[in-house]
Amino acid sequence: MSSMITTTTWVRRGVAAQFPTKYEIDEAEMSRISKLARMQLEDAKDDMNAAQDGSEDECDDAMEDDAEEKTSAKDTDSKTDDDVLKEFDMDNYDKEEIDDDGEKITMFGNVQSLAYHQPNEEDPYLVIPEDEDDEEREELQIMPYDNLLLAGKVEDEVAHLEVYVYEDKADNLYVHHDIMLPGIPLCTEWLDIPVGKNPEGRTQGNFVAIGTMEPDIEIWDLDVVDCMYPNAILGQGGQDAEKPKKKQKKKAKANDEYHIDAVLALAANRQHRNLLASASADKTVKLWDLNTATCAKSYSNHKDKVCSLDWHPTESTILLSGSYDRTVVAADMRAPDAQARWGVDADVECVRWDPHDTNFFYVTTDGGMVYRYDMRNVPATPAESKPVWSLQAHDSSVSSFDINSSIPGFLVTGSTDKTVKLWSVENDKPTLVVTRKLEVGKVFSTTFAPDQEVSFRLAVAGSKGNVQIWDASTNGAVRRAFVSRMPDLAGDVPERTVGINADDDESDDSGEEGDEGEPRGGDGWESMDED
Repeated sequence: MSSMITTTTWVRRGVAAQFPTKYEIDEAEMSRISKLARMQLEDAKDDMNAAQDGSEDECDDAMEDDAEEKTSAKDTDSKTDDDVLKEFDMDNYDKEEIDDDGEKITMFGNVQSLAYHQPNEEDPYLVIPEDEDDEEREELQIMPYDNLLLAGKVEDEVAHLEVYVYEDKADNLYVHHDIMLPGIPLCTEWLDIPVGKNPEGRTQGNFVAIGTMEPDIEIWDLDVVDCMYPNAILGQGGQDAEKPKKKQKKKAKANDEYHIDAVLALAANRQHRNLLASASADKTVKLWDLNTATCAKSYSNHKDKVCSLDWHPTESTILLSGSYDRTVVAADMRAPDAQARWGVDADVECVRWDPHDTNFFYVTTDGGMVYRYDMRNVPATPAESKPVWSLQAHDSSVSSFDINSSIPGFLVTGSTDKTVKLWSVENDKPTLVVTRKLEVGKVFSTTFAPDQEVSFRLAVAGSKGNVQIWDASTNGAVRRAFVSRMPDLAGDVPERTVGINADDDESDDSGEEGDEGEPRGGDGWESMDED
């Protein structure tokens, strides 16, 4: 069974409903689903008609061959009809049978033994006892001190989002429920604002936006279990079913209303909560208004696929974007012409602002590099970009990257070389703290938990389709590296990881460079002096 996890996102403690509701269809929801289903059916018919137009001749030939086969088989079938009748005694199938007592044997046996119920009387076999409802409700319960972890997964060509509950105190991680997806998930972003149907009039929400290989963005309510359809769809698939749809050409062109290719990155604006930015393989960045589920603005700041986004932590209108065109752009969404551009030597993988010093940002690349830039030092051309420092973190792509929200200078990189590395940055000098293989295969996602109480918890996932939660604060090298900044880390404790479907073979789980030893010097880092 082949599977992989391509993206993970934490949900902070206390925002999930303690008792998620089971999905129920009312009249309004049925109407909404009918519209969505009708749109999907129309699209399927269009695809089928397009396919049939090019293969009518082949179908005619196949029908002729089929007719010849049926004719040749007809004689053979007629010869065996009598044998079939004898085998199943079809001549006597409708004759009534008599049992040993001389009573007729009917389909229902002794009809007198059947129980009857009055029209308003409850059938005990059909009514779920209250204690079973309570038991199911208790099984769905999410405690205020639990985290959710969202993982986009592909398993035997079936794409879905797994919603995990992480119980830190109990060292427990389990799948709470999952959501079926239309395509391979590529990015997820948690939303704290209700989107789409909102019967309860909530101002706070627990939602997730999901980008896949399809051009549309789906938004789901995480507090509802067993949903059939998303709360909202951003893109052409979310257009009102009552409005006539434009006839699609064979190759849609990039436009200002919706994406036409895979959605590679999502970024929610935490200050303007109704704004969601998306990046696509169609080379555009789009800004969505979640109140109306429509595209407010489209930007074409890159010449190749846009793969990573991050909003500035304090300047809420500035968006950082990274692309396969090997450039990074910081643009003010109110005035997109006011932008700064930096260049790197390989395809960009991740871009992130430094939350502890917002004048700086990080870039990771397909060539295994990590760069730190000062946004105040804007080059005249991308080729003249000078990072504060650069680091050859891995020999292959740095596919994932994160910054610890509680400790300045605490970084994690994950790579397709199957390793996770923790770094300490002091005085603009990165130092390798520890390297680990956590048996997740090629690493596609490494993310620190968002709550201060569990800020050392690191979710790691990749090509083997399993998730590992690593409590980095229990690693000896980490404790020694950061004890000066976190006095509580003094002393050693047993190291712990929590996972699902983890391999029993731990031979590759042993530490490598720097593991359980003194923090290594900054091998591979290069300081860049500013002019």
